[in-house]
Amino acid sequence: MVDDFINRKHGRAKVEYPHPALAPILQPTYGVILYQEQVMQIAQELAGYTLGGADLLRRAMGKKKPEEMAKQREIFTSGATERGVAAQTATHIFDLMEKFAGYGFNKSHSAAYALVSYQTAWLKTHFPAAFMAAVLSADMDNTDKVVTLIEECRAMDLAVVPPNVNCCEYRFTVKDDATIFYGLGAIKGVGEGAIESIRENQVANGNFKDLFDFCQRVELKKLNRRTLEALIRAGAMDALGPNRATLMANLTTALQQAEQHIRDSAAGQSDLFGIGQAVEVKSADYDPVDEWDDETRLTGEK
Repeated sequence: MVDDFINRKHGRAKVEYPHPALAPILQPTYGVILYQEQVMQIAQELAGYTLGGADLLRRAMGKKKPEEMAKQREIFTSGATERGVAAQTATHIFDLMEKFAGYGFNKSHSAAYALVSYQTAWLKTHFPAAFMAAVLSADMDNTDKVVTLIEECRAMDLAVVPPNVNCCEYRFTVKDDATIFYGLGAIKGVGEGAIESIRENQVANGNFKDLFDFCQRVELKKLNRRTLEALIRAGAMDALGPNRATLMANLTTALQQAEQHIRDSAAGQSDLFGIGQAVEVKSADYDPVDEWDDETRLTGEK
């Protein structure tokens, strides 16, 4: 039916009507039954349905109940033959209406969907990065959809920067016309409050230097251990240490130092040099661990 409509619209196929009486009804759609209103008009014109009866027919087609459809077929065929339509033609027209029920809308819905389709196609064409970032953000709780949309970005020659606590936000954002920052909110186990806390600190105080610096600066009440582990596994903290295995192995130490820093600050204690700040821990203080094998690393990303 869709192919018939397209071919007739572009003059590649002849416009034909199932019955001459239906020409005024189907002329705007090139002889193809497209709208629910047309089904109701056909039932009135060809089979003598009342408006109420035609609406019952429309509802029956929408629900696709076999027993109700069989009943409506008999009513339609009987009414059409009484008005001089050949039984074979009446049956053929009912078959067309029944087939239409698989995809038909009422006219107002069709117009609304067409307008939205046009608008989104225009945005996707002229602002591809912003459009895909918005679409990804809308579906970021559905991992399967995110995977599909990331593939769509690649097909559109858009680069998606992997998650990174030093530059990514909760939602997918635009870096430039050809690049999208991954949304940290799309990582399972990471809430919006935790991400907002990270971003506020990063914007105010600059990039995080390493895992120890990160744990001391963020609000640990908003970022529990599970959240931090999820960020490490997803690769969002790759810039803060030698590798993910080392980050994970040193997480307990980093958290302990951060908690000690909080306790010292609350007690009004200063560090060894008396300057009121915790001793900065460098990346060299990591207890190094060999990186995970590919299967473990990729499973964590997934």
